[in-house]
Amino acid sequence: MPENQTPDTQTAPETTENAIRLERHFPHPVERVWEAITTPELLARWWAAGDIAPVVGHRFTLDMAHWGEQRCEVLAVEPGRVLTILFAEGVLDTTITWRLESVADGTVLHFEHAGFRLDTPAGRQALDGMGNGWPGVIGRIEIALGETA
Repeated sequence: MPENQTPDTQTAPETTENAIRLERHFPHPVERVWEAITTPELLARWWAAGDIAPVVGHRFTLDMAHWGEQRCEVLAVEPGRVLTILFAEGVLDTTITWRLESVADGTVLHFEHAGFRLDTPAGRQALDGMGNGWPGVIGRIEIALGETA
């Protein structure tokens, strides 16, 4: 675990030119955190309803409430370790990657939301808004896992 991180905490999001990156420690095995990001019922508890499946090429829609339905596609899968999706196809066309690292006391989630088009007002607004929002959203994974323990 990085020195600046204690169990059950997350690092502050790092926003670079066109990406948001953060890390979060969960006191759960990798398999449980993997389920939280790849199982529709669990995903709906912490982020958004959608028929996600960890299969490359799988297309699905996330119901983002007042942001509308967002089309997505699974781009890369390393079972139990890495999931990358195309998010908001035709709108933002960004990628979201969850990479899981097994540690002695649980799992560290390495998260990246990248590819924001900063030459558009929508791209800049999305980067700024999601940079502020993702830490709270990722934190809800712990609540979802606690509800299903």
